[in-house]
Amino acid sequence: METIPSAGATIENQTIEGFDWGEADLTDAIFNNCLIADAQFGGVTLEGARFNRCRILRGRFARADLRDTLFEDCNFADPEAHAGLSLAYSRLDQAVFRRCDLSFSKIESCELHGLTLEDCNLRGAQFRRNDFTRNLGRYRSSAAATLRRCNLHLADLSDISLPGCDLAQSLFREADLSGANLEGADLRDTDLFGAITSGAKLAGADLRGGELSGLDITALASRDGLKITADQQYALLSALGIDVTAD
Repeated sequence: METIPSAGATIENQTIEGFDWGEADLTDAIFNNCLIADAQFGGVTLEGARFNRCRILRGRFARADLRDTLFEDCNFADPEAHAGLSLAYSRLDQAVFRRCDLSFSKIESCELHGLTLEDCNLRGAQFRRNDFTRNLGRYRSSAAATLRRCNLHLADLSDISLPGCDLAQSLFREADLSGANLEGADLRDTDLFGAITSGAKLAGADLRGGELSGLDITALASRDGLKITADQQYALLSALGIDVTAD
């Protein structure tokens, strides 16, 4: 007998069809090994919910509450349609995605303070006009997010603001980071080969151990205090057209 999704319910090994997700209160619900396709999650409340080994194909979340929601080993990507998760005007404060396929996802105008993405595939994903900050007072705000060991190949991260955030060991090959604010960010062991970084702010960022071939530091909006290792200087100098030779 199938379990109807409801607040606090545990749903396992089901294909969920015909359920009206709109405005549903599913606080603290648990979904294990479920298939959900073409669902419209308008106004749904999933605060504290848990999704494990689920396939959520072509899902569209709008004005949804996903605070403290956990997704582990979930697949949101439809490679044939080049479509992924769609999120707009939703709250994902402290939400966590681990080992999820979020390829081709579109995340727009969402509240993402404290968002964690670990070991996720975000190839071709788009981030637009999102807010990773929390106000600390009249004149202060703080950004918080973790994108660790993620594949962001060809992702659109233009104008993203992640100062001081943890992006270590992620792959940004051919990603669009133009205008991004990554000042003070942890970018150790990242791969920035072919990334578009014109106008990006990298002052105080830690790039030690990263792949920096082609990075033009003259095109950055800020770079004071940028941290690199001695062997990385050759890649940066070569990008400036300086021929580095042995003594």
